[in-house]
Amino acid sequence: MLSVDIVKQLGDFKLTATFESAGPVTGLFGNSGTGKTSIINLIAGLVAPDRGTIVLDGEPLDDTERGIHVPPHLRRIGYVFQDARLFPHLDVRRNLDFGRRMNGLTRDAAHETRIVALLDIADLLGRRPAQLSGGERHRVALGRALLAKPRLLLLDEPLSSLDDDRKAEILPYFARLRDDAGVPMVYVSHDPDEMRRLATTVVMLKRGRVAAVGGVEILPAAAI
Repeated sequence: MLSVDIVKQLGDFKLTATFESAGPVTGLFGNSGTGKTSIINLIAGLVAPDRGTIVLDGEPLDDTERGIHVPPHLRRIGYVFQDARLFPHLDVRRNLDFGRRMNGLTRDAAHETRIVALLDIADLLGRRPAQLSGGERHRVALGRALLAKPRLLLLDEPLSSLDDDRKAEILPYFARLRDDAGVPMVYVSHDPDEMRRLATTVVMLKRGRVAAVGGVEILPAAAI
């Protein structure tokens, strides 16, 4: 269960967001500038709220009244950005292992094998990022985040830099993660078609506020 009830002033922009979600994929949906990325930065701990709480599975990550702000590296939350942000000097195998090593986790060969198979990246392990397509880089970035064994995965417009063919290639892997990986996700997008494919709970944002929370039926009929 993820519970967010926060207020954050960001320059001239005020973000006020309250929602709860227990589903596998919480979709943050809205136009650019509505506060989607700001919310996941708050969940990740990269930014602290001015007021309010963020609670994950009963543990307060932020509680301004109680003076709680858990540092990002202690939250066990994975973050996949719009660009894959792989290390160009490392091959895929070492990129995948980076998150595990940074979190001081013991190597789990069975978990690695499962994630590599889930994302269909076994044939890529010896390549460097420059030798990968856009869709392949995103699959490796997902694998790197998952091998750090997060309890929540944040995805910030992960398909926005891809063309339609690459989106069609990678969307089934996100659906597979939703159904098989067992890690809840917060998925940011302005594309209602992506949301319909992936989200189990939709949080619709307008002008820094939550306009609606519900299933995919609250989405507009066409992309905005």
